[in-house]
Amino acid sequence: MKTKSQMLFRATLLASALSVLLVGCSKPQDPMVAAPATTTVGTVIDDAVITTEVKAALLADPDVKSFEVKVETRKGEVMLSGYVDNATQLDRAAAVTRGIAGVKTVQNNMSLKGAATTAGMKLDDSVVTTKVKTALLGDDQVKSRDIAVVTLKGEVQLSGFVDSQKQIDRAVVVATGVEGVTRVNNEMSVKK
Repeated sequence: MKTKSQMLFRATLLASALSVLLVGCSKPQDPMVAAPATTTVGTVIDDAVITTEVKAALLADPDVKSFEVKVETRKGEVMLSGYVDNATQLDRAAAVTRGIAGVKTVQNNMSLKGAATTAGMKLDDSVVTTKVKTALLGDDQVKSRDIAVVTLKGEVQLSGFVDSQKQIDRAVVVATGVEGVTRVNNEMSVKK
């Protein structure tokens, strides 16, 4: 019988594999934007496996156990973002991530939640997150599939690896213009 962790790991691995297959379906590149750093299919698959293993390890760790930590990997560099309850979770998440095979570096962009949130706040934050994701998706200058969005009390955190500083700047402008956003934290990095 499969455990929940095994089923979650396999589902996440499948989702990662599907995202790899969709890599070739992105929008055409603007000639005025610097060409993205190239990676091989093997590297993309390796990164997807690392991301999946980190997510599974974070969920399995009794000190972290959070669905609010976003994990993104580019050429073995892992970016952690999102919100955790305390500094112990923040430090432990980075330590767990460093222990995963294939991880070269860890960029810890997580933030502390602060005061407790109500169910209404969580619902409002979900609506804001959806609005920001929709706005990014609808913008021609932003490759939104490379950007993770997390919202806490109206404060939006954008993270991920994007092609250029121009995309970072545009994503921040788009997110700032969304109703319900009180602040935007930029945790995005340009692909190397």
